Amino acid sequence: MAEKNKATLLKGNAAIAAGNHEGFLSLCTDDTTWTFIGEQTLKGKEAVRQYMAITYLEPPSVTVDTLIAEGDFLTAVGNITMKDKDGKMTPYAYCDVWRFREGKMAELRAFVVKTDAP
Repeated sequence: MAEKNKATLLKGNAAIAAGNHEGFLSLCTDDTTWTFIGEQTLKGKEAVRQYMAITYLEPPSVTVDTLIAEGDFLTAVGNITMKDKDGKMTPYAYCDVWRFREGKMAELRAFVVKTDAP
């Protein structure tokens, strides 16, 4: 299960990097919940779809440095660089804790911090 969950997340990251939001969303449960700690919570695929349309003005660059899996949980640590509303590429470090259900991403707890370097 752990290796399958890792493969699913990496497939999803590849879809995001290619600008394929629907490809990513196909790997999520319909009731997926994303919580950005200290910021907001998105409930359901439609909320995530709207978030992606607003936030990913162009496909972000995502790197995963570490994946740790146990049972239904997968933690990914890495970096993401996204274009902000002013057109500036902005780097962030992240730690995402995913919970999987029946092979799909059901819940995300994301810890994201803006950094100085990509």
